[in-house]
Amino acid sequence: MYHILVVDDEARIRAIIRKYAEFEGHTVTEAGDGMEAVLLCRKNQYDLIIMDIMMPELDGFSACREIRKTVKTPIIMLSARGEEYDRINGFEVGVDDYVTKPFSPKELMLRVDAIMKRVRAPESFGAQAPKQNLIVELDGGGLRADVTARLVFIDGQRIDMSPKEYDLFFYLLANRNIALSREKLLCEVWGYDFFGDARTLDTHIKLLRKSLGRYSSCIVTLRGVGYRFESV
Repeated sequence: MYHILVVDDEARIRAIIRKYAEFEGHTVTEAGDGMEAVLLCRKNQYDLIIMDIMMPELDGFSACREIRKTVKTPIIMLSARGEEYDRINGFEVGVDDYVTKPFSPKELMLRVDAIMKRVRAPESFGAQAPKQNLIVELDGGGLRADVTARLVFIDGQRIDMSPKEYDLFFYLLANRNIALSREKLLCEVWGYDFFGDARTLDTHIKLLRKSLGRYSSCIVTLRGVGYRFESV
């Protein structure tokens, strides 16, 4: 099972998460603010972090930035604030998932399991791992992806993305020219069944388009369906 760091200034929220997490067999460590969370992450290793945004001492976004300087532990952000700006800000600083309060503890545990299965699963591109790095080039090499190393280059310049942007991009790339529903993308990229909130996917598509610059038009919106990545 997993060792989870739960960060929230509300003891009641921490207690609820602990109850459900321990019921699933996980170990839980608690922190009451972002500063405490950063200090704990410098001393200990955790499999996953569940963190609130609005906290004293250091807010969740700032804490995430500090934690990401040293570790890549998956982070689920909790917040009563559901505005798109907050989601974009969270994903840009390296948050893996975003859950808006009030939330279902059962759904939260499903997301924990989904993220950990994805993180611990061996990365592959097809049935067998390639002996050499698998390179995909589009537009005469203008857009170049090293699938094995998870690197993306545009006109020879490396493009930095968040972990989830990389996941989404490489899945779209592997399924280019195929219409993909929102439900399919959420299930395959996020690893859990669709819970009725497409904003998470749409926000990441917006971020990914921004990262791809002049190749943003490769991601085509299919109204009422989802998205398709078109070869240049």
